[in-house]
Amino acid sequence: MEVRSLADAESFVTADGSTIRELFGRPTGGIEHQSLAEATLAPGQATQRHYHRASEEIYFVLDGEGEMELDGERRGVSAGDAVAIPAGSWHELRAEGDRPLRILCCCVPPYRHEDTFFD
Repeated sequence: MEVRSLADAESFVTADGSTIRELFGRPTGGIEHQSLAEATLAPGQATQRHYHRASEEIYFVLDGEGEMELDGERRGVSAGDAVAIPAGSWHELRAEGDRPLRILCCCVPPYRHEDTFFD
């Protein structure tokens, strides 16, 4: 059994501009067909609007508040909310308020910079 601590995970910036700490996935190993990472946006920061051709994602909000845009529809999100993002769907996440927005992001297949596309 492999158990990993978020405190030990190294952070990196994704192609969309968010800072993530991956627990499992292709770069960090341990699993082949999905990835799980914590992503953080500073207050007022947003990801760059993008889509993934191959990966579908689930965002689960751990802390903070934000606004999620998915294919033109906007909704407020906060701790305890989950958002399903189908492959091919344009999306953007913005942190609102005075605290960082922290999410867990699960991608299937695993996140890859090369599968992130912009306008």
